[in-house]
Amino acid sequence: MIRFDNVSKRYENGHEALRQLNFSIAPGEMCFLTGHSGAGKSTLLKLIMRMENASQGQVFINGQNLSRMRAGQVPYLRRNIGVVFQNHQLLFDRTVFDNVALPLLIEGAEPNDIARRVRAALDKVGLLKKEKLNPIMLSGGEQQRVGIARAVVNKPPLLLADEPTGNLDPQLSAEVMHLFEQFREVGVTVLIATHDLGLVARMGHRVLTLHHGELVNGGDV
Repeated sequence: MIRFDNVSKRYENGHEALRQLNFSIAPGEMCFLTGHSGAGKSTLLKLIMRMENASQGQVFINGQNLSRMRAGQVPYLRRNIGVVFQNHQLLFDRTVFDNVALPLLIEGAEPNDIARRVRAALDKVGLLKKEKLNPIMLSGGEQQRVGIARAVVNKPPLLLADEPTGNLDPQLSAEVMHLFEQFREVGVTVLIATHDLGLVARMGHRVLTLHHGELVNGGDV
């Protein structure tokens, strides 16, 4: 599903965010991405989403070489990637239902299909009864679950999460991780960037560790 072949990323100011990364993540695998602040975790996720381009090497997503992808193909790539953020990035002028429906509206799905898929996603995260509420009325954990429902509503084969439990207490963090496990069990590839090493250790999945842009643990080539 994900393969990095000798990937480096150097910014115009000379900062080398990533150095010669080699790893792959199999379809349906769940992995954690760890490392100190500034280690390169966010840059790695941006390369997968084609928000940034590699300075060297090749990034492959589901067999597709992102360096050879035309700009017009990028939106189609991103439709197959669900993204969960630490700060939820919800729209507080819209209901829970409308927040989750947003990717389907962009995709141009039919209204009846949108309603069915949004309610299925909300049911999966335990928020079906709160679809008419404004997200600001929800707890932090519930807001994060709305973000997860939005990320998976169009059933992407790849799910990325950037510090999804950073603002949550241990119990809520465990609940969110359980949701990610459920998606993995139905074949979704899951990559989670996190500082929570204790939680990572309890989950028992492969860990990719970055240190000053270099992969120091978890590579498999």
